[in-house]
Amino acid sequence: MNVLGNAFGYLADPANWTGPEGIWALLAQQLLISVTALGLALLLGLPVALWLGHLGRGGFLAINISNVGRAIPTYALLALLVIADWPGTATFGPYGRAGLATLIALAAFALPPIITHAYVAVREVPEEVRESARGMGMSGRQLFTRVELPLALPLVATGIRLALVQVWATATIAALVAGPGLGRVITDGFANTDYGKGVAGAIVVAAVALVLEAGGSLLQRWADPLEGTAPSSP
Repeated sequence: MNVLGNAFGYLADPANWTGPEGIWALLAQQLLISVTALGLALLLGLPVALWLGHLGRGGFLAINISNVGRAIPTYALLALLVIADWPGTATFGPYGRAGLATLIALAAFALPPIITHAYVAVREVPEEVRESARGMGMSGRQLFTRVELPLALPLVATGIRLALVQVWATATIAALVAGPGLGRVITDGFANTDYGKGVAGAIVVAAVALVLEAGGSLLQRWADPLEGTAPSSP
C-alpha cells in the first residue's frame, strides 16, 4: 500500500507533470513515437495485405510474416539495432536517442496484427457477394474499392486498434536505450529504488492505453457499414 500511496502522491504533485522531463512532455514523446511507428507499419503492411487478400493468394506469406513478427521479442530486436552501425544510437530528430532504431522495432511489432487482420478481412468477404458484384459488371478494382474494402474495414480497424495499444505499451522500451517517453519515469523510479515513481509511470501508461483502446473501439464501430442497422420487424 505504501508503494501505491507514493505513486499517487507522485502523480498528485504538479511539479512532476511540467517541464521538459515532466509527465506531459514524456507522454507527448511516447505518443509521437507510437503514432509514427504505427503509421510506418500501416504504410508497409496494409496495402500488401489488402492486395493479397483481394487476389486470394499469398496467405501463407502473410500469415508466416505475422508469425515471425510475433516470435521476435521487440526488445531483442531493438538491442540488435542499437549495437549495429546503422541505425545505431544516433539521435533522430524529435524521436531522441536511438529514435530510428526504436521506430523500426516498434513498426515491426505492429505489423503482425495489421497484416493478419487485413488479409483475413478481405478473404472472408462472402464469395456470393463477390459473384453478385461481378455479375453487375464491376471490374476487379471496383470490386475491391466498392465491395471488399467496405466490408473488410471493421476487421481491419480491429487490427489497427490492437497494434496501436500494443505499440503504445511497448514504446516504454525506448527508455532502456536512453530514448524518450514515459519509460524513463518507470526505469528511473525502479533504478533508484523509488518504486512509487516507477509505479506512477506504469499507471499513466496503463491509463492512456485504456483511452486508446476506447478510441479504437469507436473507430471500429464507425468503420462498420452495418453498425446501427437493425433487421426490420415482420
